Amino acid sequence: MNIEQLTSEALEILCHLIEIPRTSRNEKNASDYLEQTMREKFHLDVHREKNNLWCIADEFNETRPTLLLNAHIDTVKPVSSWKLDPFKATHEGERIYGLGSNDDGASLVSLLQAFRVLNGKKLPCNLIYLVSAEEEVSGHDGIEHVLPLLPRIDMALVGEPTGMQPAIAEKGLMVLDVTAHGKSGHAARDKGDNAIYHAIDDIQWFRTHKWPKESDLLGPVKMTVTIIQAGTQHNVIPDTCTFTVDIRTNECYQNEELYHLICEQVKSEVKARSFRLNSSNIPISHPLVQQAITLGKTPFGSPTLSDQALMPFPSLKMGPGQSSRSHTADEYIEVGEVKDAIETYVKMLGRTC
Repeated sequence: MNIEQLTSEALEILCHLIEIPRTSRNEKNASDYLEQTMREKFHLDVHREKNNLWCIADEFNETRPTLLLNAHIDTVKPVSSWKLDPFKATHEGERIYGLGSNDDGASLVSLLQAFRVLNGKKLPCNLIYLVSAEEEVSGHDGIEHVLPLLPRIDMALVGEPTGMQPAIAEKGLMVLDVTAHGKSGHAARDKGDNAIYHAIDDIQWFRTHKWPKESDLLGPVKMTVTIIQAGTQHNVIPDTCTFTVDIRTNECYQNEELYHLICEQVKSEVKARSFRLNSSNIPISHPLVQQAITLGKTPFGSPTLSDQALMPFPSLKMGPGQSSRSHTADEYIEVGEVKDAIETYVKMLGRTC
């Protein structure tokens, strides 16, 4: 197979996927299509659990280290400002528009083609190709569910839009639901205790507080208040005010550690939705990173979250497209980006193994 054929096949699959709605937890039809294509067109031995698909390379040997190639099949919901049909693959010049074209369809099809090229070759490491579900919502039926079903994994290459530059660290995520308490009363009287005023003090703390430990790759911890709710009507002093805080953590802090430090600083009641999505990183000396550098790539730290947060082994994030296009209206991928990704993956993985 030459690169032109590989790219053409990859784009054909990508265009089909764009036209199958596959928002998180609704990936069944897309997984059905991809499973059928991998079985019938490419003659791969496909395993499936819920909407997750994986293939284990021929001649798997448990005495060798195993490299996981991972991309996700789900998308976010389309935003209202799309001018094109998000569920139609629209070709304009070298661009293909459509929901999930950049995040994460291009990585999915590029890694698939790289796996096919390397499958069957005598490599000193095993390859597993995994298409996971529910990545955009960090769902429990995605990679977290399927990893225990796979052979032991030693390292992973996660396909996400990074401009094919290696992200050797990424920020974690912790979401807090915060409730300020007061006492209701008539707005015309000096009775009651306004919960909004208590919330304002704590919101100001979240806005201005600077955590002392900063990362060379990821910078400081970032805390952002994103939702606020209070009150029932204009003449009633609210007795509760709730707000949500999005916290992007660096590798200097574990999420649970940060949570306890926050609870010591604010007066409101604080509840964390989860502690499981910690920051992740891979040493620059790791063979995956070194091979990327050999190919002229520049390591960096990524502010966005991926399924790396749920991987208990070293992982590198690298894929075609740009993170800035993700979750935006009229998302697109360029044909040349897919072609370059397939070539780069094959070179990089072949040398690593």
